[in-house]
Amino acid sequence: MKPSRIRSAGLIVLLHLGAAALLFGEGGDATAPSRKVNINTATAAELAYLPRLGPKVAERIVEHRKDKPFARPEDLMEVKGIGEKLFVTLKPYVAVSGPTTLTAKVRSASSASRRSSPPAAPKEKPASTVPAGKGR
Repeated sequence: MKPSRIRSAGLIVLLHLGAAALLFGEGGDATAPSRKVNINTATAAELAYLPRLGPKVAERIVEHRKDKPFARPEDLMEVKGIGEKLFVTLKPYVAVSGPTTLTAKVRSASSASRRSSPPAAPKEKPASTVPAGKGR
């Protein structure tokens, strides 16, 4: 075979593999169940399933929605103890309509990595170190 035909055949194979990967990748999300908590109807226990959220803040959410139901997920930042940084962590799991489908506590990735990594060893100085700038 000529090198040009080999290149053409290789290019065709790569294009078909790329197209198959795109089609497979698009269908992957449809089968994955979404885990959400409806902040307008969930109990304090269900709200505590959210990452980095404890029972006190969950109770504050319940009290807040008695006065004014949440119209959008961003309204959650009006609750004491939930700032922008925490909201970014919660946003993938929060909904204002539909059923609550989250059934277990979600652990945030940052806290899981902190628990699994060993503590850093202290750095030791060599015994014969002379301080810089002393002229020795």
